[in-house]
Amino acid sequence: MKKLKIIAALTLVLCLVFNFYSCKNSSSDSKKSEDKDVMVTETFEAEFTGSYIYFGPDTLLTPKCTDSLSARIIVDCKGTSNIMGDIKVHFDFCGNEQGYYGNIYGYFVDESNDTLFISSGGKVIEGKTEEHPSFVTSYWKDDFEIIGGSGKFEGATGKGKTDDYNSSEDPNSHHHWKGTITLIQERE
Repeated sequence: MKKLKIIAALTLVLCLVFNFYSCKNSSSDSKKSEDKDVMVTETFEAEFTGSYIYFGPDTLLTPKCTDSLSARIIVDCKGTSNIMGDIKVHFDFCGNEQGYYGNIYGYFVDESNDTLFISSGGKVIEGKTEEHPSFVTSYWKDDFEIIGGSGKFEGATGKGKTDDYNSSEDPNSHHHWKGTITLIQERE
């Protein structure tokens, strides 16, 4: 009988210890879920002007253009964004004589060197719309997608529309992008 009381007492102690640690881990798990990052979606706008660095056959060191998009175009830009402040933008993409473009390697960099990676493609249309000033020679209004980033933009996603044109007044491309961006906001 004495052995039975000892076994019962040990079993009770083991159950209490097990329950204590189970509750401790459970409260720790709920604290972890409270500490998880939150996704925040905001308006994304950017205006920038580009300089054509290269426009020609894809004979650079690392070819990337296919038969249907055989011309290589590289554009470096400067401008501003409501989310990023002052920005530098780089596009390296392919196009063809019909105005189609794609296979873009593109990114936006802010003053802290945090980066947004983007993807886009579509068609450049000769001429202008009624809304454009008379000096617009060609334009493109295509979808863009934010496909990640680095630094404070790590894990960013988003999408929107381009409203871009080339001008007879200068050799630059002019870009006006509007959309949304979803960022990870860390809880404090």
